[in-house]
Amino acid sequence: MPMIQLTVPSGAVPEQENGDMQRALAAALLRWEGAPDTAFFRSLAWSYLTELPAGAQRTAEDELPRFRVEVTVPQGALSERRKAGLVSEVTTIVAEAAGLAAHDLQRVWVLVHEQPDGTWGVGGSIFRHEDLMALAKGERAGA
Repeated sequence: MPMIQLTVPSGAVPEQENGDMQRALAAALLRWEGAPDTAFFRSLAWSYLTELPAGAQRTAEDELPRFRVEVTVPQGALSERRKAGLVSEVTTIVAEAAGLAAHDLQRVWVLVHEQPDGTWGVGGSIFRHEDLMALAKGERAGA
């Protein structure tokens, strides 16, 4: 049940890139979580794109676009190695979609938020990490 939200200044990513980029971000998140590549799990990986109006984002130095990617996963879903891999891949996906050069990668920030177990609700009920693991096991067995 991961979620990924990309916040960018309006126009920083060409509109025709948005859908492919969002699907690629969600797919990367599922891969790094180790979730099965099934329609069911792909439907659980939500990707949001928030575009800020002109002038809503800047630094004390310049007005170059910055890209904030916020990833929310159940606590314990990502090891340190998996977090590092996710951050690297997500940065590459955003950079390619936005046409950033290698020296511009520091303008892509990835924040990983781990949701404590017992604090994620789905369909009106608490959904725990063990529930997600059981679903994944069942999806793998049915594949």
